[in-house]
Amino acid sequence: MTVGSHPSFTWVDDEAGLGRAIDELLDVEAYALDTEFHRERTYYPRLALLQLAWPGGLVLVDPLALDLKPLAAVLDGPGVAVLHAADQDLEVLARACGTVPAQLFDTQVAAGFVGMSSPSLQSVVDKLLDLPLPKGDRLTDWIRRPLTVDQQRYAASDVEYLLTLHAELTRRLVERGRLEWVRDECELLRTRARWDVEVERAWWRVKEARSLRGKARGIAQEVAAWRERRAAALDLPPRFVLPDLALASIAQRPPATAAELREVRGLDGRYTKGDAIAGLLEAVRRGQELPPDGLRVPPTDELDRRLRPAVTLVSAYVGQLATDLEIDATLLATRGDVHAMLRHEPDARLTTGWRRGLVGDPIARLVDGRAALAFSGHDLVLEDRPA
Repeated sequence: MTVGSHPSFTWVDDEAGLGRAIDELLDVEAYALDTEFHRERTYYPRLALLQLAWPGGLVLVDPLALDLKPLAAVLDGPGVAVLHAADQDLEVLARACGTVPAQLFDTQVAAGFVGMSSPSLQSVVDKLLDLPLPKGDRLTDWIRRPLTVDQQRYAASDVEYLLTLHAELTRRLVERGRLEWVRDECELLRTRARWDVEVERAWWRVKEARSLRGKARGIAQEVAAWRERRAAALDLPPRFVLPDLALASIAQRPPATAAELREVRGLDGRYTKGDAIAGLLEAVRRGQELPPDGLRVPPTDELDRRLRPAVTLVSAYVGQLATDLEIDATLLATRGDVHAMLRHEPDARLTTGWRRGLVGDPIARLVDGRAALAFSGHDLVLEDRPA
C-alpha cells in the first residue's frame, strides 16, 4: 500500500513486492539504503526494517515477514549504495543478505571532506539542501507491528533525500578535487571486517584489562573468549553471559572449583546455569596454562618520551590544516594515526594513499626538523628551515 505524500512510499511484506523492487533497483546507477535494528538484548543486530529509495521509488521492506537474501543481487550489482553513517548498517546487511554493497558512498564520510564534522543526516540535509527532516523518537520499537503511519513516514524520510544529497556532495567534492579521497575512505569502510569478532581480543574491551598483569592476562583472554563464543551461540549480549566485574574478578583471583566460582564477586545464579560453570573453569585452566606467545596483548599507544612534544606540535599543525582545507580533522589524522607514524609502524595511515602527500610528508618534515611552525598573526604556517 502507499501511505502519505511527503514522502510517498510502499510497504513491502511479500515476495512479489520485494521482487518488483529488486527488478527496478537492478537498473539504477545509485540507490539509497538505511536500516532500523535493535541489539540491546541480542548478540547480533536484529533487523527490524529496511528502507530503499531510487529515482521514482521508495519502499519500506519488512524483514520480519521476508527473507532478504534476494537483495544480494542488488548489493552485488553495479549500482552505488548511498548510506549515511554506514558502519553498523553494513554489519546488518552482511547478516541479513549475506553480502554488503559492492560500491558504497557514505554521506557522513563525504560531508567530512566539505567541512562538516561527523554530522547527523538531519544536519547535513539542513545545511546542504536547506530541507527539513522530521524528528523521530530515538527509542522507537521498530520490531513492533503494525508500525504507525508516523513511524513509517519517519523511516522513509531517512532515505528520501539521500540521492539528492549524494549528487550535491559529489558536485562539491569534484570542485575541491576530493571525490577520489572519499571513494578511498568509503572502500576502507566497506571492506573493514567489523562484524567478525576475534575472540582472543575480546578481553581488550574489559575496563580493567590494561591493569592486569602476569597470568591474569591469559585468564582474562580465555574467559572473555569463552564468554564471546557463548554469547554468540545464545544470541545474547556478552554482559548477559558474564558481567565485566565477574570476569575481572576471575582473572585476578582464579577459582579452581565450582564452590569458589560461585563466590566470585558479580557472579550469581543467572550466569551459572547449564554448563556455564564447567565452561568457565575450563577457560580459567586454559588461561593459566597459556604460553606467552599465545597471549594477544592490546596495542600500546605509548610513545618515546622524546617524541611527545612532537605530538603536540603535529596536532596543532593538523588542526590548522583542517581549518585551511575545510576538512574534518579526524579524517586527516587522529592521535592514533600520528603515534603510528612516529613509531614507524608499517601500516600507518599517514604514510599511504592521499594522506601521505597531504599530511604525512609535511609531518615528517616537521618532526625531522626540516620544517617549522610559525604563527603569522592569525594562523599557523609550515615553513621550510634552511639546510
